[in-house]
Amino acid sequence: MKFLGIIPARYASTRFPAKPLAMLGGKTVIQRVYEQVASVLNDVYVATDDERIETAVKAFGGKVVMTSVAHQSGTDRCYEACCKIGGDFDVVVNIQGDEPFVASSQLLSLKACFDDPCTQIATLAKPFAANDAFATLENVNSPKVVMNQKGNALYFSRSIIPYQRNADKQEWLQHHTYYKHIGLYAYRTEVLRELTSLPQSPLELAESLEQLRWLENGYTIKVGLSTIETIGIDTPEDLALAERFLNTR
Repeated sequence: MKFLGIIPARYASTRFPAKPLAMLGGKTVIQRVYEQVASVLNDVYVATDDERIETAVKAFGGKVVMTSVAHQSGTDRCYEACCKIGGDFDVVVNIQGDEPFVASSQLLSLKACFDDPCTQIATLAKPFAANDAFATLENVNSPKVVMNQKGNALYFSRSIIPYQRNADKQEWLQHHTYYKHIGLYAYRTEVLRELTSLPQSPLELAESLEQLRWLENGYTIKVGLSTIETIGIDTPEDLALAERFLNTR
């Protein structure tokens, strides 16, 4: 199978404008993301709506495609980029442009989901540790996912799922394995086209989680597992944490 990696990258951001061009260890954030994934996938492009990002990507030798400023989601931007790039790719991988430490093993786990011919969409999850603080599990900015016995997603939520009725909350992590959703996605090319035509759904609007739109419309999402904790960059403070992490590696 041929895998096309697309890294959506916007210049405008409420919490951190120009985030893709922020410097991290002597390279831009977008360059670090690109270099992390380029060796694992058949081809990789940055998809942006800003000429400054386009110029920066070309400067380090990366591939870039310009897309509309009107997209509401990274999925929509991925589809436009995929159409412009062309080629005979079987699967499109959507890599967040603010994840400079995305690991090869994570991408390989995502690719392995498509060994199952029934997989339409794939994503990743990481088990919470039994000794994590309850506040970590409770964090609404860390969506949770529950799967069936085949590894397909049943539901994603910002709430803690499942609720343990007969156990004290402080002991929930000792009694059950909870899974943190990692926002990497891969789609069969024909499925990606279909997803972009779906209107927002009630569950998506309630939880502000785009993947619920796909579940509500009957699509299957295979969940691969990862043991790696990534460091996403949403704010300048996150960038400072990432810089410290980079220096200790």
